[in-house]
Amino acid sequence: MITTLQYKYFIKFLSSLPKPITNSRILAAFDIDLVDLLFLKIEVLTMLSKILSFLAIFALLFLFEIPGQAFIDYGKQTLIGDDFSSQDLRGATFYLTDLQDANLSESDLEGASLFGAKLLNTDLSNTNLRNATLDSAVFEGTNLSNAVLEDAFAFSARFKNVDITGTDFTNVILTGDELTYLCSIANGTNTITKRETFSTLECS
Repeated sequence: MITTLQYKYFIKFLSSLPKPITNSRILAAFDIDLVDLLFLKIEVLTMLSKILSFLAIFALLFLFEIPGQAFIDYGKQTLIGDDFSSQDLRGATFYLTDLQDANLSESDLEGASLFGAKLLNTDLSNTNLRNATLDSAVFEGTNLSNAVLEDAFAFSARFKNVDITGTDFTNVILTGDELTYLCSIANGTNTITKRETFSTLECS
């Protein structure tokens, strides 16, 4: 197989030759055959393709800010009484976090994860919880008034003594005792989506 250095000198030599000169004579002079030349071209193109792919991925991950993602991780922390009100927390993680008495009112929590979070007396009023992960979260004494939970995941979430005045539960799958309880206290209309809480729960 020919080397890159041979190839460079070969190209330089070609550019300096008068025309016409047959390819066979040139290749013979440099002890290069057409197969070797073809393989070298393929290797160079493959290497360039890999470099360009790497640069493209690097640019996407590190050079351009991805809008709508907070990339904040508060997982497994104790944040009792902390103030997160009116903040951009899109995509943030509160996995198994203790948020007792915390204030997250009017914050944007779209796509955030509150999986298994303890939300005792937590203020989530007027929050955007669209597409949020609320599975196994404990809502006790939680203020969810006027919050939008559209398309949120709430499998095995527990609700007790919550305020859901004007809360939008559109497309949130709730069953059994939790749904029965929420339907029994549902009232009001969400000021953002203009939907009635009772209707979004599909209470019968």
